[in-house]
Amino acid sequence: MNKTILITAGFLGITAVVLGALGAHALAEKLPPAALKSFSTGVEYQMFHALFLLFLGSTDKLLIKHKKAIFWLIFAGVICFSFSIYGLSTQPLSGLQLGSIALVTPLGGLFMISGWALLIYRVFRSLT
Repeated sequence: MNKTILITAGFLGITAVVLGALGAHALAEKLPPAALKSFSTGVEYQMFHALFLLFLGSTDKLLIKHKKAIFWLIFAGVICFSFSIYGLSTQPLSGLQLGSIALVTPLGGLFMISGWALLIYRVFRSLT
């Protein structure tokens, strides 16, 4: 499981860098400032959680079953949160009507919050 977590962290990290560069260079003059800011928010959260997964895959303080649950919450959260933001913020370029996926964004946030909360709970439980 640690290998899967670390590979996923690497994948999310590299795609965050690529998407960040895309946003800063290719999209900077093509998107309105508010859409570009939203796109950047998606990149930031993706990178923060890639780093989170690097930590998770590297620690030996948690049982594998707990790591697995935290991993899936964080991974689902990044996919729902960041990738829905990418889709929504690039609508002016794609011409796609993606308004319905806006409901996925807060669900992704809830998954990420749950992953952090589960980490805190499991670490707290292991110390008592």
